[in-house]
Amino acid sequence: MIGLKVAYYRKLKGLTQEQLAEIMGVGTSFLGQIEAVNINKAISLDTLFRISKALEIPPHKLLDFT
Repeated sequence: MIGLKVAYYRKLKGLTQEQLAEIMGVGTSFLGQIEAVNINKAISLDTLFRISKALEIPPHKLLDFT
């Protein structure tokens, strides 16, 4: 579910997976695994905060499933 939020906000900012991965300093495959619906990839709080910082959104937006 978090992966769908990451993809949504990434696309809203007009970024590709490659661009967001570069901003975060991670590999594209790592970000692809996070966003993939069919892969259950757990992420750390550190990664959650790095994603939110790169996307310039508060971390809670990635956790809000209402």
